[in-house]
Amino acid sequence: MNLTLSDLQHKLRDPAMTALLVLEIAIIFVMSPLRAVGMAPPPMVMATLVLLVIIIVVALSRSSGAVVLVFASVALNLTGASIHLVNPSAYTAVLRSAGELLARGVLGWVVAGAVFAPGKITHYRVQGAVVLYLDFAMMFGALYRLVAQLSPGAFQGLPGEPNLPGFFDATTYFSLSALTTGGFGDIVPIHPFARCLANLEAIIGQLYPATLLARVVTLELAHRHGRNRYQDVPARMYTGQRRLRLADGPDEAHQMVAGRNELRQYENMPEDPAVWRN
Repeated sequence: MNLTLSDLQHKLRDPAMTALLVLEIAIIFVMSPLRAVGMAPPPMVMATLVLLVIIIVVALSRSSGAVVLVFASVALNLTGASIHLVNPSAYTAVLRSAGELLARGVLGWVVAGAVFAPGKITHYRVQGAVVLYLDFAMMFGALYRLVAQLSPGAFQGLPGEPNLPGFFDATTYFSLSALTTGGFGDIVPIHPFARCLANLEAIIGQLYPATLLARVVTLELAHRHGRNRYQDVPARMYTGQRRLRLADGPDEAHQMVAGRNELRQYENMPEDPAVWRN
């Protein structure tokens, strides 16, 4: 049986989410600190790997607009990096940040479309939801770098120059701190626009796990254990609660039912009280 392009896209989409999650975790929590101490590949290698995965994921999506935008982001990033090697300037740094921001935005668009699409919720979609959460951190990190490059001094305590690798790691660290609201105060936004971005990221970091991510996990558990079994849980909880209330004695509802049953015995009785006595 020959596979069509649509079948191949559907078959490879879920493994691509897993690969992207592994790569995101490696970049943020492994390669970033190692690079800060000079033990990781150059930023150009990391950026190339990220962009290649983005191209694969977007190509597997069925959106031609996403494919065009991701290739535009690759062009911006490569152009800025090439010019930066010859003539480093704030313009080339801004160009690279703009390309990264566009790529991250397209990645979030594609992953969100795959996670929240109609159909059965699987653990691959849960992984995609986690990828989207981490993508928020990287997207805001690119925004912070863009603000810092356009307005030097927008952040207090930001180590390194915009052209140094430590600058990338510091802005990523600050972005994750703002997203998880676990800031330690070592980096403080000073510029009003930087403060606005930090507040917006903190709101997203609080609402996303408590609403969208929790909803996806709940639906995945429902499909895993079976819809009927999952829907019986509230009924079993209610039954157990009612048993506890009955053990404490009749409640208001039972008193009303008992009263109706007692009055129903006299519905067909004649109105003459003398008949009752007989």
